[in-house]
Amino acid sequence: MAIEITRSWYRSYENRMQKSIDYLGEEFNAIRAGRANPRVLDRISVPYYGTDTPLNQVAAIQVPEPRLLAITPWDPTLLRDIERALQASDLGINPTNDGKTIRLVFPPLTEERRRDLVRQVQKLGEEAKVAIRNVRRECMSELQGYLRRREIGEDNLKDAEGEVQKITDRATERVDQLVAEKEKDLMDI
Repeated sequence: MAIEITRSWYRSYENRMQKSIDYLGEEFNAIRAGRANPRVLDRISVPYYGTDTPLNQVAAIQVPEPRLLAITPWDPTLLRDIERALQASDLGINPTNDGKTIRLVFPPLTEERRRDLVRQVQKLGEEAKVAIRNVRRECMSELQGYLRRREIGEDNLKDAEGEVQKITDRATERVDQLVAEKEKDLMDI
């Protein structure tokens, strides 16, 4: 029985590769580039009524100046908990509390810190490429299984492998593009 490899079959693998790219974008949002970006707080949770709740769900986060984030909790009793969560985080910024609002002042990045962040970005980019190649390997393995079971012919296999490689190349190019954009963002003074 011959199997037909349709566009939807490719799309399932393409979607898995896209998830790796989306995850990379989320990771890049958490890397601060010397400017205030509310996305750096996405991973921070605060204990609220016995549950860890994302910071952006219990407070208003504003960017009044390019290097300043202002966090105003909707429940003033959370001020101390938010401050503790920020201090415990890996942001490397000490919060200042004025009794109503917590301010995070982003210092300008040193050249050495910029280079460290660029290395971190490159590492994350390489991890995303490895994830994409793993998806490609699974796809190729499935195609080989079809060939072994005689569900597709060798010509169809070659065509399908070529299409999978094109999808993989597009995904890795997108990763390279995201890495280059983030590196440029980090190195701009």
